[in-house]
Formats: sequence, C-alpha cells, structure tokens
Amino acid sequence: MLLNIPGVLEGEALRHAQRLLASANWVDGRVTAGHQSAQVKDNLQIPEGSPEARELGGLVLSALETNPLFISGVLPLRVFPPLFNRYDPGMTFGAHVDNAIRQVTGTPHRIRTDVSCTLFLADPGDYDGGELVVEDNFGEHRVKLPAGHMVVYPATSLHRVMPVTRGSRLASFFWVQSMVRDDAQRALLFDLDMAINGVRGDLAAEHRGPVQLTSIYHNLLRRWADA
Repeated sequence: MLLNIPGVLEGEALRHAQRLLASANWVDGRVTAGHQSAQVKDNLQIPEGSPEARELGGLVLSALETNPLFISGVLPLRVFPPLFNRYDPGMTFGAHVDNAIRQVTGTPHRIRTDVSCTLFLADPGDYDGGELVVEDNFGEHRVKLPAGHMVVYPATSLHRVMPVTRGSRLASFFWVQSMVRDDAQRALLFDLDMAINGVRGDLAAEHRGPVQLTSIYHNLLRRWADA
C-alpha cells in the first residue's frame, strides 16, 4: 500500500527543520547503502549521530507519534531513527530494494524494514526532477510532494529517485517495523479503520454498527500482530 500523509511537519516546525538542513554538514550518502545500493546511489546525507540529525530526527518522530494517519496506515512497532539526504543537480539513486534488516547505529538493536518512508522537506518548485518512483504490480508511481508531506510504501518495492536537474531535493528517509508485517493485511486493516471512522460520524451514538466493526478490527489485529 502506497499512502500519502499530508502535513507531517507544518509551520514553525517545518521552517526550523529547513534551517537545520541549511546549516548542516553533508557527507557522501553511500555510507548507509548496502553493497548493491551503493553502486547506484549518488546523493549527500547528514551524518548519523550529528547534532543536526538528532534534532531533526526528534522533530520527525514527535510529529509521527500524534499523526493518526501514520499510525493507522503503518501500525508502527519500531521506527528506525530518521536519516536526511540531499540531491543536487545531477544526483540520482537508481533502482534498488531496501535492506530487509537495519541495525541501529551504535546499538545492538535491529529492525525489520516492513515500510519505507520519505518525508519531503523542500518545496516542489525549488527543484526540478527528483521524483520518487515506486514500482508495484500496477506499474510505476511517481511521487513529488509538498514540503512537510510524507509517503509510505512497502519496503519490498523496487524504487528509485530520478535525477535532479535544478535546485536541491531535501528529504528525510527511514523505515518502520510494523506490528503487522504483511502489506495486504495492513491495507485491509487501514481500509477497515477508515470505514469505521466514516460510519461513526454518520450513525446515531447508540447504533451498534461501529462497535461491531471495531470488534472485527481488533480481532483481526490480534490475529495478525507480532506485538
């Protein structure tokens, strides 16, 4: 399931993130790539563990903790500390699949990468190219969102970033280990949750329909969840 999540960062939080990005030091992005990905990756990253990366990551994680669409669509169990990249003119990232397991740097902790996340941090008018292209059974999906908006998609997907031809593409990227590892099951739970929210507002408070649907939702979650 490919899901757009608008307004993850807004207002002063977004402006503060953009100021931190502008003042950060950047290094070769291949430092976090696997063997195959390193051969097709050409971008810059903020070093993991740097003060800017920690502050930016905290902003993103705090925003996600209270984002109902992210929680419903992803059902997060563990979130990899957000990373931050920049694509200048000529830079690109060829077709690749994200590593199945990621070790959190400096810790013994690993996460299974069920869901990939890209949070756009530059306005689309500030750069040309740089679209995220995600492939699935229905073809290619090109994604280029306003600053502060995020897209999530199965980490099993083949994906790439198109070359930037003007300006700089800035983004945060990270992975989530979901309570429900199967994408089809997550999509079904998300659709059911959205349906429950819809009918709850349309029916009288004493109507049993929303309660019955909520019971089905939680019983499916109980059956499928790892947590």
